[in-house]
Amino acid sequence: MSQEEIQSLKDVANKLRIHSVESTTAAGSGHPTSCSSMADIMSVLFFKTMKYTVSEPKAANNDRFVLSKGHAAPILYAAWAEAGLFPTSELMKLRKLESDLEGHPTPRLNFIDVATGSLGQGLSIACGMAYCGMHYDKSPYRTYCLMGDGESMEGNVWEAFNFAGFYKLDNLCAIIDVNRLGQSDPAPLGHDMEAYRLRLNSFGFHSIVVDGHDVGELIRAFDEAEKTKGKPTCILAKTYKGYNFPSVVNQENWHGKSLGLKSEEIIDHLKTLLKAPDASNPKIKSPVAVAPIVDISGIKLSKPPYYRIGDSLATREAYGTGLVKIAQDNDRVVALDGDMKNSTFSLNLRKVMPERHIECFICEQNLAGVGIGLACRDRTVVFVSTFACFLTRAYDNFRMGVISQTNVNVVGSHCGVSIGEDGPSQMALEDLSMFRSLPGCTIFYPSDAVSTERAVELAANTRGICYIRVSRPATKVIYPNDTIFAIGKSIVVKQTMSDKVLIIAGGITLQKALEAASELAQSGTNVRVMDIFTVKPVDKEGIIKNATECGNKILTVEDHYPEGGIGDAVLDVISMEDIKLKKLAVREVPRSGPPMVLLEKYGIGKQAVIDGVNSFI
Repeated sequence: MSQEEIQSLKDVANKLRIHSVESTTAAGSGHPTSCSSMADIMSVLFFKTMKYTVSEPKAANNDRFVLSKGHAAPILYAAWAEAGLFPTSELMKLRKLESDLEGHPTPRLNFIDVATGSLGQGLSIACGMAYCGMHYDKSPYRTYCLMGDGESMEGNVWEAFNFAGFYKLDNLCAIIDVNRLGQSDPAPLGHDMEAYRLRLNSFGFHSIVVDGHDVGELIRAFDEAEKTKGKPTCILAKTYKGYNFPSVVNQENWHGKSLGLKSEEIIDHLKTLLKAPDASNPKIKSPVAVAPIVDISGIKLSKPPYYRIGDSLATREAYGTGLVKIAQDNDRVVALDGDMKNSTFSLNLRKVMPERHIECFICEQNLAGVGIGLACRDRTVVFVSTFACFLTRAYDNFRMGVISQTNVNVVGSHCGVSIGEDGPSQMALEDLSMFRSLPGCTIFYPSDAVSTERAVELAANTRGICYIRVSRPATKVIYPNDTIFAIGKSIVVKQTMSDKVLIIAGGITLQKALEAASELAQSGTNVRVMDIFTVKPVDKEGIIKNATECGNKILTVEDHYPEGGIGDAVLDVISMEDIKLKKLAVREVPRSGPPMVLLEKYGIGKQAVIDGVNSFI
């Protein structure tokens, strides 16, 4: 490459620095020093290495870029502006209420795939993108993920390194901006580049140590990464925070601060470094148009449910059946699991379509992140499954997934005390509360095999995060195979004209409620039983109507802690109504024991329901 071309990229890097200083100064906040350390990397990536169509930032054929160190958003915005996507004058609206150029990037912007800023998550998402490109799109686009050195201490990052190395994702290039300084202290390894290199090599990466401010070295490193086959690459860029900022470079206590009174002096200095300030930026390479056209709409079960009323089957097993059926209907349905596939029954898909099942091992944060990455740009329909209790480890990934506008279906099995002897560490008793707190999340709680298969089908066609809660013990089939289910619609499964109380339940407790209702009827007390089906959105109209017909009394029964579950979901919709509600829930940390014994011990079994009704009327 000629010296003229190298100088052009150096000029771009300094333009990006200028934009970062100007925009953060105008905003009065931001991270200009964190932008400065990675400016040369961004220049080489966006104007030499990556192949993409500027006017279509999310085109299927484009190379992907994830800025995991999301606090450096100003330089990412500057790169797209310099590429010509929007006027550079827009950069001065950084962090303003009326602007989508927020403090950390979100997909409100058409060039952002995922929200970042909760550090450590970007590489998992990039792994999902790269896996999709290699195995499903079978396209030459590459995925790049830029991280900070402080961020690289996150466990989520090393889960992702492990995944990428194991699956030999040679279309993935990770970059660590080793600028030595964290927010309040130096990063643990400082500039010990050999320590970074040895760690990455041990995880199956081809690692390249470079001077992160040497454009020529960066070009050669990215070329080497693209030519490296059979393993992913990590470029370890030794950089300095605040590079080319006189009196600020490599100094502590400048993280997350605009440069204030120093801004003018620093901008003037940066302008002196521009050799051809008015020259055009280097031409951006065009992508190779080979990614397939994908349609993920209108997914259906390949065959309808086929069960007999009264038969018993665990809803987790019905999930595996439903998963295979929708995968047979659409070749973009994929499943991920965290080494629980023989318990969640996602193994069913692996048996018949092994290429459509991804084992993510016992790394729940990475499991969630890879799923989010696979779902980007609507390339796949993703189902992520493991024990529901372990999903708490991935909550922050799902929280960020909401901001990312992701479409991921999460299946949590082995919920509640009904798992029995394995004990409280394995009992998900807070999962409904967790997923209810996510804006826009749809929560299914099917009670039998028929409703479970239909929940899988509905989830596959629903935007946003969906959560399907399935149980370990077998439950009786209560629905005919042709029953129609809908999001936000509960189903009354038992009623008379003289019902005294409306019982609302889901999963195993619905079965106990039905048993209790039959026994109560024998003693002359009629109750109505409602299957909640979706905990979010909850069926406000149906609940109020049926409660009114049952003396304005509701009893909720759930295999969950009282905070945030079915009872609270119902309470939300009746809070302005003249309706009384009693909640039966697990009110203490449980212990090991036989499943049905535990249901009674913790106040959610058949007898507990009977007692609850009798105390209510």
